[in-house]
Amino acid sequence: MSMEATFADFSVHPARLANAEIRHEGGRFAGSHLALGAGGSVTMEFEVEDPADIPQATLTMTALVSRLGPAPGYAPVDVLLQGEALAEALIVPGGGDLPQDNVFAVPGHLLKAGTNTLEIRSSAEARSMFWLYRITLDPVAERGRSERARTAQAARDSVFTYRTERRPAHGSPSRPWQAAPRLLFHLDRDEHSLPAQLGWQGDDGTETAVGFQSNMSDFHGVHRAADGTAYEYRGRLTGRWPYAEGHLPDTPVSGSHQLHRFRTEEGWGGGWHRSHDLRILVDDGGPAPVERVTWRDQRGDSGVAVLHTLSNEVEATGVEASDEFEEAGEIAENLIEESRDKWLAGEDVAVLDFTLARPAALTSYTLTSANDFAERDPRDWALLGSHDGDDWTPLDVRIGERFTDRFETREFFLRPRADMPAFRHYRLDITRNSGGDETQLTGVRFIEAPAGKGFTGYYQRCDEGPIGYRGTPVPSAPAAGLPVSRLASDLDAAVAGLSETARSLAALAARLRGN
Repeated sequence: MSMEATFADFSVHPARLANAEIRHEGGRFAGSHLALGAGGSVTMEFEVEDPADIPQATLTMTALVSRLGPAPGYAPVDVLLQGEALAEALIVPGGGDLPQDNVFAVPGHLLKAGTNTLEIRSSAEARSMFWLYRITLDPVAERGRSERARTAQAARDSVFTYRTERRPAHGSPSRPWQAAPRLLFHLDRDEHSLPAQLGWQGDDGTETAVGFQSNMSDFHGVHRAADGTAYEYRGRLTGRWPYAEGHLPDTPVSGSHQLHRFRTEEGWGGGWHRSHDLRILVDDGGPAPVERVTWRDQRGDSGVAVLHTLSNEVEATGVEASDEFEEAGEIAENLIEESRDKWLAGEDVAVLDFTLARPAALTSYTLTSANDFAERDPRDWALLGSHDGDDWTPLDVRIGERFTDRFETREFFLRPRADMPAFRHYRLDITRNSGGDETQLTGVRFIEAPAGKGFTGYYQRCDEGPIGYRGTPVPSAPAAGLPVSRLASDLDAAVAGLSETARSLAALAARLRGN
């Protein structure tokens, strides 16, 4: 490469530099820019490896001139490369508006191998301050490369903390600001762009929306409390760091707030497509966790994420039954379909073996009664789990259960334990029904502990239409295996004993009915 990415970014102090060294006279750092007075100058030295490969370069100088009271300012500048003028007495628009991008063509013959010198000089006749925000320089065929590099470097520090203040909305301008809890946030799609705007809502109804200075030094916005009171809201940057996996330097998260890490998909072209991971943390010191986040970044891309608890049902991909009524279509497969079709067995006892899409440690399961004949409802049963479909571990025993209605879904919770195995196969062993000669159900579902928060929303790139956007939690690293406690072993033995008891009682009931 004949020339590296080259920039000087004065939005931070000390200036953020690439392939550049900076000197200035008659200037001072002013928060988001370098302020040059009359006669002040900035000198930037940069390296070029082979100027023969650069027929022309693009110089972009982002600057603004301060006002003269109500009138536009006046601070003409000269721009020189190797002492030769690229612009003389240039009038940069002023008036306190947004900084302006001033673009210059740099003839290739002005570049030389080795160290090159760029100078920006404010006129001795200037009556305003010349505010310089950044300088970028690229071969014309690679225009924008240095700006992208500058933005990416700035975005590496993506964890921010702010000292904040509030005051009631529509109050007197002289009303003092009151200190508010510090704001800590981190929002990153791994696209190297800082936020320009950020909004969030807590699950208690609080709402906040803020806009940032381009260098992230300050924000201003609005906050509405849970009781509906509106406040002006502002903040001043107190720290920023790069994100380190699983660690936010010196920034403990308060209350119920947490860092969310999502694996995301974008919806377009009739399907869902893998996208960048998304990390979200917004901690405003309030008691309520965030349930919605909106943002727009400095490139103009925007998004919305509404956080919600994910469905924790585990899909069953197959089921086999000890008996089923195939002629009427009342088969075991109906139990795992989204329908009201039932399964019917021609006996008062039955066994159902389910295979899940993946191993899962269940916390509960549901049974749904069928459309008719309550005497066919299961009353006694055991739930067992297996890794291979051959060796079974008792997990739950129920005796004397009743369904009070048709198509009634009841949920049965397994006893909590820290080391619950994740089984791929589950068996529902029905040892007694409610008095009929046949046994039936409409649905069986398997449920594991919630995997955490997911999100649903949309994403919109600058100058494009919105697309679907959704995310699921990034799985945590598996923990080291936990030893099975003596208590857990004893409880397993107890469950096994209860299962045998249930079978014995069912056999005794059958004999009594026969007599």
